[in-house]
Amino acid sequence: MAATKWAIDPTHSEIGFKVKHMMFTNVSGKFLTFDATIETENESFENAKINFTGAVASVNTGNADRDKHLQSADFFDAEQFPEITFQATSFTQKSGSDYELVGDLSIHGVTKSVSLATDFGGTMQDPWGNTKVAFALEGKISRKDWGLTWNSALETGGVLVSDEVRLAIELQFVKQ
Repeated sequence: MAATKWAIDPTHSEIGFKVKHMMFTNVSGKFLTFDATIETENESFENAKINFTGAVASVNTGNADRDKHLQSADFFDAEQFPEITFQATSFTQKSGSDYELVGDLSIHGVTKSVSLATDFGGTMQDPWGNTKVAFALEGKISRKDWGLTWNSALETGGVLVSDEVRLAIELQFVKQ
């Protein structure tokens, strides 16, 4: 079977995350500029080649000062490490629409393997005749594993920014 290529539909996709602030509330953010591709050999998408690149400078939490801090050397260091990348090493169907996506995530010059629970939404044709496919991904990573260690101790105990980052990603691709 010939390989099928899929390109991200950025207007219907979101790369989101949440981090605890002051140990009791969540701060949400997303990356506004990104690209992703999929190359498949079959309709189940198992073992698809999946690649993602996100622009660190596009991080958006709804607060310009916080976004600048996240882009600084205290966190992502966008000047030295302008991109976040992900390259799949496996994409395996667990049951029904439940898949596991495993791959190499590179942030801040460090590459680590991550596993993301993935819901395969299926394929559908849009009103303009394009074939689309959708995925919802969730996972947790430790930001310290990628050298993002800045923090501030709170007088009441705990820290300002949690180590755990929860990923919430919605992706829609269009068949090429």
